[in-house]
Amino acid sequence: MNPEMNTAGPGYHETGEGAEIAPRQYRVTRSDLVRYAGASGDFNVIHWNERIAKSVGLPDVIAHGMLTMALAGRFLTEWAGDPGAVTEFGVRFSAPVVVPDDKGATVEIGGVVTGKLDGNRVAVELTARSGDAKVLTRAHAVVRLA
Repeated sequence: MNPEMNTAGPGYHETGEGAEIAPRQYRVTRSDLVRYAGASGDFNVIHWNERIAKSVGLPDVIAHGMLTMALAGRFLTEWAGDPGAVTEFGVRFSAPVVVPDDKGATVEIGGVVTGKLDGNRVAVELTARSGDAKVLTRAHAVVRLA
């Protein structure tokens, strides 16, 4: 169990439209990229080789897009207190998360409840930034609350 997970979770009846979900910051290091590559099978060199990444026009090694999306999913499940609570989830990738070797990167994710649905579900719009870049757009989810 994740010690940071809010096991109580927000209640459906106490959560209103427009409620903000406090942003959280997630660190991403080169070691995280290597572990993610092993788990996903995506060993594209732009995710681990700085020379190759720069030779194709990137500023440095970049995080896997699906890892960035997974951080947004983690944000939602930590907020809801239940990893099975996310019933719909979609994003568009708008900018890469650049991961310098010496300091890594930080991805900040926040959200707002945009609607209340039947079945104790809420619609959520997410924001995700790394540095000055908005890294996800059209990031939305439906989450079932207690």
